[in-house]
Amino acid sequence: MIRGALVVIGMVFALSAHAGPVRIKDLVEFDGVRGNDLVGYGLVVGLNGTGDGLRNAPFTEEIMSNILERLGVNVSGEQFRPKNVAAVLVTADLPPFARAGSRIDITVSAIGDAGSLLGGTLIMTPLNAADGQIYAVAQGTVIAGGAVAEGEAASVTQGVPTSGSIPGGARVEREIDFDFTTLTSIRLALRTPDFTTAGRIEQAINADLRRPVAMMLDAGTVLIDIAATNMPSPAHAMGRIENISVQPERRARVVVDQRSGTIVMGEDVRISRVAVSQGNLTLRIEEAPQVVQPNPFSPGETIVVPRTNAAIDEEPGIGLAEVPDGTSLSEVVAGLNALGVAPRDMIDILKSIKAAGALHADFVVR
Repeated sequence: MIRGALVVIGMVFALSAHAGPVRIKDLVEFDGVRGNDLVGYGLVVGLNGTGDGLRNAPFTEEIMSNILERLGVNVSGEQFRPKNVAAVLVTADLPPFARAGSRIDITVSAIGDAGSLLGGTLIMTPLNAADGQIYAVAQGTVIAGGAVAEGEAASVTQGVPTSGSIPGGARVEREIDFDFTTLTSIRLALRTPDFTTAGRIEQAINADLRRPVAMMLDAGTVLIDIAATNMPSPAHAMGRIENISVQPERRARVVVDQRSGTIVMGEDVRISRVAVSQGNLTLRIEEAPQVVQPNPFSPGETIVVPRTNAAIDEEPGIGLAEVPDGTSLSEVVAGLNALGVAPRDMIDILKSIKAAGALHADFVVR
């Protein structure tokens, strides 16, 4: 059976009310105030026979030998065949202003053929940044994100047991060389660039501090003159500025996820005057082969004669319906529901309206 309309699993309309004021800290990133990615290569031990097969992961044997030799164990020339160790990559994000001795969360992921990291312990692993310097050292018990149950003839795996995390599993050993107190100006980078939002941020900051300390440079940047704020330090100025509330502006957008059939439309979506008609075609093809036998005691052979029944059914459509000019989001939803449109056909209708030039919004398909 083949249907002429796009089949989707389901559909959700996210109807948002008019957005309220939002703090500046939730709209922008502060220039220079950023985290740094860390990565390290280590070993997880104590696994219950679910570690790497060393024939398939020779690097596990190499790092295990190096660790044992650093601990004073002479293992030169020895052959290892344990199944309770696994080579892993350790990743972490070093937050801004992290100080030596503070702890950060880490993620541990197997890189060999280990079956599970459940119950394993990550041994001391240095974490490097992009400059090659060690900024943290990780160690601790891995909390894996899955479960494994197995017997003699079958096994069941839920989730991803070859990846896990260690909350507070790394201790910061080196600080980022960044002196925030020496800044005389700082740029606010909007997460979603928009001229209207940037202008409102500028106005809100200047109105709150009662002096011209902010200036919009472009749709994604607002420059703050820290010296003009008359605050004791840049930290005091940012602490006040980041909590100022602003009414953000956003582009009209329709986001469609074809795999799940989800549609999300912003409240600013508008539709020009357009007529909509929708219906489905169903093609049915049935094979009914017929067996033909020869007459009794006569020469011949049994053959199968193909028989195919094909039919096309057109389901009753919704007719031709007019959508008036300047229709809002709530009116669009109410109109589509009133027309009796099935959820699996909504996406096709919106695509067609966009192709006709009547849908005034960004149409994003994922």
